[in-house]
Order: sequence, then C-alpha cells, then structure tokens
Amino acid sequence: MKTTFPFFVALLVMVSCSSPTIEEKGTDWKSIERDLQAQLITAGDSTTIDLPEGHFMFTRSLLVDGNKHLIIRGKGIDKTILSFEMQEEGAEGLKIANGVSITVENFTIENAKGDNIKVTDTDGITFRNIKSQWTGEPKEENGAYAFYPVLCKNVLVENCVAIGASDAGIYVGQSDSVIVRNNEAYFNVAGIESENSRWVEVYNNYAHDNTGGILVFDMPGLTQTGHTTRVFNNKMISNNFRNFAPAGNVVATVPPGTGLMLLATRTIEIFGNEMIDNRTAGVAIASYKLVEAMATSEETQLNDNIEKSKVDDAYDPYPTDIFIHNNRFQNKHWFPTTSNDFGLLFMYKFPLNTPDIVWDGIISKEVPFSMCIKESAVKFANLDAANEFENLNKNLEPYTCEGRQLDPIL
Repeated sequence: MKTTFPFFVALLVMVSCSSPTIEEKGTDWKSIERDLQAQLITAGDSTTIDLPEGHFMFTRSLLVDGNKHLIIRGKGIDKTILSFEMQEEGAEGLKIANGVSITVENFTIENAKGDNIKVTDTDGITFRNIKSQWTGEPKEENGAYAFYPVLCKNVLVENCVAIGASDAGIYVGQSDSVIVRNNEAYFNVAGIESENSRWVEVYNNYAHDNTGGILVFDMPGLTQTGHTTRVFNNKMISNNFRNFAPAGNVVATVPPGTGLMLLATRTIEIFGNEMIDNRTAGVAIASYKLVEAMATSEETQLNDNIEKSKVDDAYDPYPTDIFIHNNRFQNKHWFPTTSNDFGLLFMYKFPLNTPDIVWDGIISKEVPFSMCIKESAVKFANLDAANEFENLNKNLEPYTCEGRQLDPIL
C-alpha cells in the first residue's frame, strides 16, 4: 500500500510570517500538518508515506503508534524540510512508538521544543539520510536529542546529520543490536552517545566540533545495563565546542576537548579511530563513582564522597574489559580547556603535555579491573582520583596487553 500527498497539499497557503527568522530566510513555508497527521493515524501495515518537496511548518508533534513495516520518506535532505519552530503542543517533532520495522528517510527535521525524532519500544527502526538540527547558535534551550531511539531493538542510524542538540546529537539508549554508521555530528554537546545499550557498533562516523565526540555511558536506575560495544574507524576531530548542556545533566560534566569518553561501561573495543586535535583528552575513561562524588565535592573531600557514594545494587559503576588499540592520536593544542575542572586539573598536572588516554584510576575492591592498551607513542595518565589526584601515574606498561577482540554484530 502506498499513500502519496496530492499535488494540491504541497501548495497550501503559507503559514503566517510573524517570525523574524522565517522572514529573513525568505522561505515559502507551507502547512501539511493536518493531512500528514491523518495519514500517519490511518496508515495500515506495509504503508509508504511520501512527503513532498518543500518547507513545511508544524505547530504540534507528529505521532505514529503501533505501525508495522511503515516507511516515511521525503525527497531528500534540505529538499523536504519539517520545521517545528512554531510548535505549541507536544515536545517531540516526530514521535514513534510500539512499532515493528519502521523506516524514516530522506528529509530534514528541525527546531522541535524537545527531541526532534523520538522512537520508543520499537523492534526495527532505521534512520537513513536524515538531517536533524536546531538552527542558529547552539544553546541550552535546544532540545536534548536530534535522534532518540530508546528501549528499541535492531536500530540502524546511517548517513544522517545531527546538529545543535543540548545533550546528544545521535543517542541510542537501553537498546539492543545497534548500528550507528556513516553519520556526521557537530555543534552538539555529545556528537554520538550510546547509553545502557548492548551489542552496539559505532563506525565510520565523523564527529567534530562537539563538546565530546563519542560517548559510551552506563547509568544507574535504568531498565538494563549496557555491554559489548565496538567503536571503530571513526573520525573524532576538534571536539572543543563549549558545553551548553543544562545544569544537572550528566553530559554537563564532559570537558570540552574530549574525543571519546567511556563512563562505567564494559566489554568495549576501540580501534582504527582518528582522534585529532581534541584539546583535553583523546580518550577519557571514568567510573560513575567519580561523577557522583563530584556532584557533592564542594563541601567535603572528593575521596570521602567516592567511598560513601551509593548506587542501586543492580548497577556496577566501574568500567572494565576495555581494549584500545591501533588508533591515531594527534593534538596540536598546548593547553586543555580552562572552562572545566578536569581541564584545569590537566593544566596544572600536565603543562604543555596533555595525555591522549586518561583513566580516573577508581577501581572496585570486589571485581578485578581489566584494560588493555596497544598503541604506539601514546601519552597515558592514571589520575588516581580516589586519592584526590595526588599520585598521578603516566606508566602505561601495566596496561600494555592483548585485549579481547569482539565479534561484529551481524
């Protein structure tokens, strides 16, 4: 079954041009809002909805629920543009739930109040050739996620562009069997983030000019813990953009100048990446204990907070089973960021010589820590955060070993 908007729909009257932004663009904005939402509500299984070429303004979220084998297809990036700049109802731009085998492709979506595209509880979601962005200067008021599949299975994000998210441009949370490939992410706090997801492949992406290029996090209090992630053949270049995340968000702690950050994750292989000109660290590895302790460290010693911190019993806050090998590190910057506590620490501890790979040094007293690094001429630092950073150690030898190579996700 195929549903195509009639020609006259693409020629509906212009939306009011009261917005200075729209007037400055001189764009002929039209409305297909009512017709498109009706199409999405009545679409049966195995339906293709073709969006016309043009600029279309929306005042409320577009909702898709319970569909199987649905395709929503535009005429191409910057040819079909869905704008939520005048959104009055709902948070998301496009919200998809409870689906099976859903594909969205070939359009631009922008300026939702919350997330541009959110997908939940769906088995088989493909984002292909989509630009998801907030226009103008990146700011805290922008939505959190440009792409936001959560609680999904069989996720594919490919040939997409993410710009201006106040949390993560491309985010995959609490999901299984995930591939993120051939995308570009810039001017986000985090370019690409995998959180509490399992069997994840992140490769051939270009993350540049974000606060942090790629993040692999495991957080407490969620439906599952993450594991088994391969991050390879990506370019993480000049991720030195200011951190504009709202205060209190975990990503607000990410120092500008971070290429790749691992937080409390396990069973991860990092190889074949280019980590170039990220001024604070190429790879940063941290325990959630450090993040939790830093939130309350102003009144007491950091090491006391690390000892006292408590997370739920099902959650392991320590990263482990990490293999980093055959990456390229290069940094033309002499100084790390000075807008973040970690950057100031590095400025003090590593003047004119910031490390490529940084580990906070916090380990479990019960579970052995495993990390192998096989790199040539790499600068390494164990920060010894549990002891107030007193005994920093640059010796890589204890971690020079052969780690576990993970099988590809088929």
